[in-house]
Amino acid sequence: MGFKCGIVGLPNVGKSTLFNALTRTAAAQAANYPFCTIEPNTGEVAVPDPRMQKLASIAGSKEIIPTRISFVDIAGLVRGASKGEGLGNKFLANIREVDAVVHVLRCFEDDDITHVEGKINPVGDAETIETELMLADLESLERRVEQTRKRAASKDKESLAQLPVMEAVIKLLNEGKPARILLKTLAADEIEVLKGLNLLTSHPVLYVCNVAESDAVDGNAHTKAVAEMAKAQGAECVIISAAIEAEVAQLPDEESKEFLSALGLEEAGLDRLIRAGYHLLDLITYFTVGPKETRAWTIKRGTKAPAAAGVIHSDFEKGFIRAETIAYADYIAGNGEAGARDGGKLRLEGKEYVVHDGDVIHFRFNT
Repeated sequence: MGFKCGIVGLPNVGKSTLFNALTRTAAAQAANYPFCTIEPNTGEVAVPDPRMQKLASIAGSKEIIPTRISFVDIAGLVRGASKGEGLGNKFLANIREVDAVVHVLRCFEDDDITHVEGKINPVGDAETIETELMLADLESLERRVEQTRKRAASKDKESLAQLPVMEAVIKLLNEGKPARILLKTLAADEIEVLKGLNLLTSHPVLYVCNVAESDAVDGNAHTKAVAEMAKAQGAECVIISAAIEAEVAQLPDEESKEFLSALGLEEAGLDRLIRAGYHLLDLITYFTVGPKETRAWTIKRGTKAPAAAGVIHSDFEKGFIRAETIAYADYIAGNGEAGARDGGKLRLEGKEYVVHDGDVIHFRFNT
């Protein structure tokens, strides 16, 4: 599906350490040096979903194929990036191409690792990045809005649709607020216009508080400040210790569980991060289940059955007849398809059916 979360942060906040742990590779050279990440590294990770094990064991599937989401490690940003400071222009180009932004914030004290601004202040760091993105958006819109006004005056249909959205965003940015705030108030067609403007601050945001090992369970004063900021913005916030994750990534699954429980953690922070990224993009999962494989497929919430079938293959969408659907809970309760059918839980859904998270579906289609 190609959903991408861009990982951003000031230099030396633990971004590349986290990314390496995410992708279990050391492809990003996590050296203590600003701008050591210039080309964005992209890593695909499986989305953890315990439901798949249960489905596969009932169906006797030989293979389990989870769905995937991409994380892109984007080079460190510094104050002045909107003017091309540091790796500014490259950073801004890379961030335009992602669907959501994961802000890594340094919430740990360590004298060996320099802080680019000289002090630990995660809320201030988030504001530095946000300000740079807002300045870049403002500059981009101010360049375009005059042309749009002229075209709108001569009744150009596209410009007439774009202009009110552009002006609303410019007003917001001038007040020091990001474009994504508009997502809550705009109509569906206006949201499409906003997405088409390709703005940096229209991406949904997830804050990751990178803490020392000792703070991984309960966080600290810095993480509480970030949580308050995230709540005020309607954003999500996850506490992770990149140092712990880097160690867990090297261990076999069984050992990693023991290691985490010894630290008082129920699951790897990365699993929480991946799920939060999935949630942030408003994605859901449906399953295809059989003796060969149990497979998860990713779609946007609100997708109708033919488009959901198209994720498997475009022919499924073109020739769509119906979707034989069983809700996940019904599949488990009926101990498989036959039991669900006997219990009257197998539904034949048509073209207007909106697929739900966890649906187990068998598509019928014409070739």
